[in-house]
Formats: sequence, structure tokens, C-alpha cells
Amino acid sequence: IDKDALDAQVKERKIQEAAEKARHEELANEMKQNDKIMCMLEERQKNDIRNINKALTEFQKNFQKPETRREFDLSDPQALKKDKPARLSDDDPRCTVSGLQKFMGEDLNYDQRMKFQKEQLREWSLQQQKDWQNALADQKFTDDLYDKNRIALDQKAIEQQRKEEENKRAVCAATKEFNINQAAEVVERKKLEKFQKMKDDMAEISSLLQGDFLSENPEQAISSFGSHRVVTDRWKGMNQDQLMAIRNSQQQQVLEKLRLKEEERQRDAEWDRQRIQDARAQMILERHQQRQNRERRQALDSVNAELSLEQKSKNIYLKEEEYSNFPTSQYYAQFNTTSR
Repeated sequence: IDKDALDAQVKERKIQEAAEKARHEELANEMKQNDKIMCMLEERQKNDIRNINKALTEFQKNFQKPETRREFDLSDPQALKKDKPARLSDDDPRCTVSGLQKFMGEDLNYDQRMKFQKEQLREWSLQQQKDWQNALADQKFTDDLYDKNRIALDQKAIEQQRKEEENKRAVCAATKEFNINQAAEVVERKKLEKFQKMKDDMAEISSLLQGDFLSENPEQAISSFGSHRVVTDRWKGMNQDQLMAIRNSQQQQVLEKLRLKEEERQRDAEWDRQRIQDARAQMILERHQQRQNRERRQALDSVNAELSLEQKSKNIYLKEEEYSNFPTSQYYAQFNTTSR
């Protein structure tokens, strides 16, 4: 294992994760700022719409009153109070010599009234057109401002996306170059390892041919860490003392295992005895509770029976009292009705 290469990869990976985290945090902050700007724009648009509606209501209240309408005289609640009577006095100039009132269809001021009404209607139309144009201009200004802000936000998002793609391409290029360098290093390291292995194999073959293993030297099994330790690939077998020591150790292990099994059996027997005692005590307690429940149920049944007998006696007594106070004629009438 190439620890330096792995450490370099881990370090590069941490750097990439830190850069990715910083980029995500920057993007999150940018998104928060964009959301704040959007909220401010929406709030401003709502305020503009509210102001336009308020101005429209004020204009209708000030310049489009019901009494200024052309048909207001048809639905004026004060029409009868404002109207003049047919004759105010005997010398009323509205009355002719014959004493007749104004006939239907006669309108002496028709030309002046129509001219005034047309002029008034034209002024109303011009004023409404002007107000409508102002409202459209305000709405257009609001829409243009909203579109500009939206375009700016879109451009900013595109720029952010472009930067992110450039960063990704840069990271991919760096990763590719790093992988190429790593592959070259791995190839070179394999060549060196192969050469070193070949050299070690030749040295090992030479050592084996000239060593004590093939020459069957009995002292070659003695370890350099002590005479009580041996080299397993050179060991030629144990002597009688070692075999006897191993057999004694095995016998001691067998006796210890038997002792542990006996102790475990005794513990299990003790636990079984305790469980049996607990089960017996639980069964005695359940029987005692059942006996108490049965006695309470019998006492309750006897009390209920006494109450039932008392209630029946009371009902019989009340019926006898009712029959003793009941009139005879009414009794026979009721009896006949019941018989039918």
C-alpha cells in the first residue's frame, strides 16, 4: 500500500469537499439574497396595487358620485323633497291663464339640457380616459420594474451556474491529471517492485541453497528470542519432556472443565429449585385471590337476592294499596276493557 499516495488522495478529497462546501454556502447565501429581493419586490408590487386601488376608490368617491350620474334623477331618494309642487300660489308664473299644468312631452329647455349633458358626458369620458391611462402607465411601470428585476435575477443565476460549471470542469481536469500521474506512478512502482522481487527471490534461493534448512541442521529451529521458542518452518519435532508437559497441561484443562461443568450444573439446579418455589408461591397466591373473589361474589349475590326480595315485597304492597283505593265502578270498567 502506498501510504503517501493515499494521504495525498485524502488531502485532495478534503480540499475538494471544502471547496464544494464553500460553493454550496455561497450558493445558499445567494439564494437567500435573491429570495429577500423577491419578497421585497412582491411587497412593493402589492403596495403599488393597493395604492392604485385606493386612488381609484378616492377618484370614484370624489368625482363619480351618484348624484352626478345622468340617470340619478330616476333613483334619487330625495326626488320628492326636491320637486316643486304643481302650483305654489295663485300668481304662479308657471301656470297659464287656463290654469293647466305642463303637458307630457313638452320640454322647453331640451336643447340647452341636451347640450349641457353632452358636454358633461364628454368631460366625464375624458377624465375617465385620463385616469385609465394613468393607471395603465403605473401598471406598465410596475411590470417593467418587475421584469427588469426578474431579468437581473435570471442573469445572476446564469452567471452563478456558469461559474459552477467552470469550477466543475477545473476540478474534473485536475482530477484527470492527478489520476494520470497516479497511474504513471503505479506503473513505475510496479516495475520497481517486480525488479526488487526478482532480486529478493534470487537472494532467497541462494540463501536456501547455502543455509541450514536443506542441510537438516537441528539447531536451526532455535529462535533468537529464546531457547523456549522455535521457528515453525524449521522445527523437526518435540522431545519426550515437551510431550509429557503438554499431556499434563491437557489433563489439567480436562479436570478444570469438569469442575466448571459441575458448578454450572449446581447453579442450574439451584435456579430450577428457586423457579419451582416461585411458581408454587404464585399458584398459592392465585388460589387465595380466587377464593377471596368467590367469597365476595357469593356475598354480593346474597345481598342482591335480599334486595330483589325486598323490592318484590314493596311492589306487591304498593299494588295492594292501589287496588284498595281504586273505585269499584272504575275497576269493573277497566276490567271489562281489559277482557275485551
